[in-house]
Amino acid sequence: MAKVGLYNMTGEQVGNVELNDSVFGVEINEDVMHQVVVSQLANKRQGTQSAKTRSEVRGGGRKPHKQKGTGRARAGSIRQPNWVGGGVVFAPKPRDYSQKINKKMNRLALQSALTSRVNEAKMMVLENLELETFKTKEMKNVLNGLSLEKALVVVADKNDNVRLSARNLEGIKTASVNTINVYDILKYDNLVVTQEAVKLIEEVYA
Repeated sequence: MAKVGLYNMTGEQVGNVELNDSVFGVEINEDVMHQVVVSQLANKRQGTQSAKTRSEVRGGGRKPHKQKGTGRARAGSIRQPNWVGGGVVFAPKPRDYSQKINKKMNRLALQSALTSRVNEAKMMVLENLELETFKTKEMKNVLNGLSLEKALVVVADKNDNVRLSARNLEGIKTASVNTINVYDILKYDNLVVTQEAVKLIEEVYA
């Protein structure tokens, strides 16, 4: 079993935590991680962009000038694409960019991402992360004690004090166990998980 350091909120290492190899020690599958990340980014796209083709632009029903004798190029409409105010060639239209990923692939990608963080020594476990109130300074002190600048902080369930305390910190994002995803795990330099969240991750994703 892999081991990672266990820290308290002041940044002192108080021990080690053994991790379940079925979640944090799998064979890393980069292809599946790539597919899942591409799917996540595609699913964020709104797909509402739109422009008019020459058949949709208003006007242009009359030939702008005669065919010959003017010294100008032949033109049948002022709405053809090479004219200012004309239609757009292959104009973008609203479409659905979403991609489906099955549960097995998503689980394997998540396990691979978590394993990569353990293998690269970029994961640490906190005994607990309890803040009496939401205060950015308190969260900043916790992160400074851990020497972290860019990190994903994962708690067991929704914790408003932690979320609100971290939302104004650049390079820091918080998530609960049921909202973690492959893109965020790979995007941030470090992964900080509470001890309670580790147990829950092992139960849900093993």
